[in-house]
Amino acid sequence: MRSFFLCAAYALSLFCGAQTLVPDTLTPAIVESVRPDIARLPAVQDTWIMSGRKTEAIDVDARDAALTEKYARQIFAKVPGIFVYDMDGTGNQLNIAARGLDPHRSWEFNIRKDGVLTNTDMYGYPASHYNAPMEAVARIELVRGTGSLQYGAQFGGLLNLVTKGPDTARAFAFESVNTVGSFGLLSTFNRASGLIGKWTYNIWMQRKGSDGYRDNARSDSQAQNITIGFAPSRALDLVLEWTRSDYVVRLPGPLNDSMFRADPRASTRSRNYYEPDIHVPSFTVKWRPSARTQLRWTTSAVLGARYSTLFDRPATIADAIDSTTLRYAARQVDIDNFHSFTSELRVRHDWTLNGRTSTWAAGAQLMRNDLNRRQMGKGTTGSEYDLTLTVPSWRRDLHYRTENIAFFAESRWSMTDRLAVVTGARLELGSTELGGRTTYYPGDELPTTIAHRFPLFGASAEYRFNGTTNAYAGWSQAYRPVVLKDIIPASVFESTDKDLKDVTGHNAEAGVRGTWKALRWDVSVFQLVQRDRLGTLASEDSAGNVLVRRTNTGDSRARGVECFVQADIRIAPHTAVSLFTSTAWMDARYLDAMIRSGNGNTDISGNNLECAPEWTSRSGITLRYHNVRISALFSHVSETFADALNTREPNASGTVGLVPAYSLLDLNVTWMLNSRLEFRANLNNALDERYFTKRPQFYPGPGIWPSDGRGWSVSVALRV
Repeated sequence: MRSFFLCAAYALSLFCGAQTLVPDTLTPAIVESVRPDIARLPAVQDTWIMSGRKTEAIDVDARDAALTEKYARQIFAKVPGIFVYDMDGTGNQLNIAARGLDPHRSWEFNIRKDGVLTNTDMYGYPASHYNAPMEAVARIELVRGTGSLQYGAQFGGLLNLVTKGPDTARAFAFESVNTVGSFGLLSTFNRASGLIGKWTYNIWMQRKGSDGYRDNARSDSQAQNITIGFAPSRALDLVLEWTRSDYVVRLPGPLNDSMFRADPRASTRSRNYYEPDIHVPSFTVKWRPSARTQLRWTTSAVLGARYSTLFDRPATIADAIDSTTLRYAARQVDIDNFHSFTSELRVRHDWTLNGRTSTWAAGAQLMRNDLNRRQMGKGTTGSEYDLTLTVPSWRRDLHYRTENIAFFAESRWSMTDRLAVVTGARLELGSTELGGRTTYYPGDELPTTIAHRFPLFGASAEYRFNGTTNAYAGWSQAYRPVVLKDIIPASVFESTDKDLKDVTGHNAEAGVRGTWKALRWDVSVFQLVQRDRLGTLASEDSAGNVLVRRTNTGDSRARGVECFVQADIRIAPHTAVSLFTSTAWMDARYLDAMIRSGNGNTDISGNNLECAPEWTSRSGITLRYHNVRISALFSHVSETFADALNTREPNASGTVGLVPAYSLLDLNVTWMLNSRLEFRANLNNALDERYFTKRPQFYPGPGIWPSDGRGWSVSVALRV
C-alpha cells in the first residue's frame, strides 16, 4: 500500500510538471499622496487631553519655509491670527502672539521643547530666551488658551516644539543641513542618532552667523543638544537630556520715521550688544503600567543668563564721541541670572463608561525660581562687546523668588458615540518675594510679596458629525502673573501699588473643522478677556508734585474669527496644486480702562489694543511635480497702534504712532532629489517691501526696528 501511494505521488508530480505554466503578471500600481504640512492634534495624546480645543500640528519638514532664518510668517502661515513681531532676520528668536496678546519673545505662551518647559522664569520674566534651531524640529504643536488648565495658566496657550527623535532602525544615522544666504548668512546644522541595544542617543549642534539686513547688525549663534534614552522594558522609558542655546547680536539701534523713510537699513548704534546663554537640563520618566494608564514625570531647569551692554537712548540722540573727553559715553550694563526649577507629574487613565472609553488626566507642577536682576551698571566707553563695570556696583540688584505648586485634573466624558465633554480645574498656590536694593528708591516702599492663589475652571465639548468633520467649543479661565518689570519704579517719581493683582480672565472659542474630498478647513470664533491689566496712572503728592503709580488700570477684550481653508487638487498623475488661505479678523479693545497721559490720566475705554491688527491674512499656492515643490505665500497685516492712547501721528523719536499695514510675497522651491538629498531655495520679501511690525517701548530700544528687505537663501540637506 505504501508503494502504491509513493508511485501515485510520483506520477502526479510528473503530470503537473508537464503542464504549461501561464505566467500571472501583476500590473504595478503607484499610489501617490500629498503629505499634509498641518493637521489637528488627536482628542487624547500621551498624557494630554486635547478634545474640544483649537489645535494645530505643523509638520516643519513639509513646510515650504526659510527654516534657518526662522521667518515665523512662513512657518506659522497656516495658523490663522498669528501676529509676528519681526524685528530682525537673525532667526534667533520667535516673537509671536495671537488674539491681541503681546508678542515680545512669545511670552504669552507656555513654551516647551518635547514637553519640557523653556520659559525663562514663568513668574519673573516669562520670555523664552532658549533658541531651538528649526532644523532640529519635526513638529510644532499649538494649543490655544482653552487648554491651559493642563500645562499652565497662560492666556496664549501651549507652544510645544517636538524635535526629531533618534533613528531606531540602526546604530548610526547622520543628518546635515547647510545654508548660505543674503546678508552674509552662513549656517550648519549636524545631527547624529541611533539605537544600540536598549539605549538611544540623539546629538545635534548648530552654528550660524549673519551680518544682518541693517548696518551694524552682526549675529552669531550656536545651539547644542544631547539626549540619551534607556528602555529597560516596553513599559518604561527613561530620558536624560541637556540642551543649550547662546547667541551674541549687535543691535543696530532704533530709527524714527524720517530715518526709516530715508534708509531702513541705516543704523543709529554700533556699540549695543545682547546675549542670552541658556541651558535646559531635564530628566523624564515615561511609565505605562497598563494598557489604559500612562505616567510622565519630568524634572527640569532653565539655567543661564541674559547679558546686555547698551547706549540706551531714543533714536534722536546720537551715540557720538564727546568733543571734550574724545570718548563715547559710558554704556549701561544689565545682567539677569536665571535659576528656574520645575518638576511636573502627569497621569492619564482610560476607563469605560456605558461601553464607551472615557479619559481622565491629572497631575501636579512644582516651581522654584530665583531671578537675580542686576541693572544700570556703568560700563565702558569702548565699541566692542564688553560687560566690564567701571564703577563696581549696580543701581539695581534684586532677587525675585517664586515658589508655586499647581494641581490640575481634567476628564473627557464620552457621552455618546459622537459627543464628548471635557471638564477640568486647576489650583495655583504660590507666592513671589522681592528682595534686594535700588540706589534711587527706598526698598521698604516696594511690594515685597505677591500671592498667586487661584482656582481656575474650564470646560469644552466636541461633536463628531462623521469620521472627518467635528464641531468644538470651550471656555477656560487663565491668569498672567505680575512680572518683575511691572513693579520696579524707574525713578523716585514713580511708585508701585503694594496691592498689585495678577491679570485674570478667560478664553472662549467655538468652531467647525474637517475634510471633504479635496477640501480641509477649520473655522472658529473666539473671545479673550483680561481683567486688571497693568499700567501706570498719574497722581499728585501733598506738595503738588506729579507722581507715576504702577497699578492695575483696567480690562480688555479681544474677539474675532479665525479661518483656515485649503484645497488639494490633483491635475495630472504626478502633478498637484494646493491653495490655502489663513485669515483672521479681530476686534481687540480696552474696556473700562485708564492710563497716564502727561501729567494726567485719560480714559482709553474703546481704544484698540497694541499689536492687534484687525486683519491678518496669509494665502498661498503650491505646485507639486514629482519631487519638486514650488510655493508662493502672500501675507497681509493691517495697521496697528503702538500705544494705548492710539496715537496716529508719530513723535520725534518714533516710539508712538501708527504702525502701517504691509503686504509681503515669499517664494520657495524644494527639490527632494532622493530620500537622502534635499535642496531648498527661498526668496523672502520678494517685492522688497519696506515695513516694520512694532514700535517697542523698551528692549531692544524705543523706536522703529525695520524688518528685513528682500533676501535669499539656499539650503542643502544630506541624510545618511
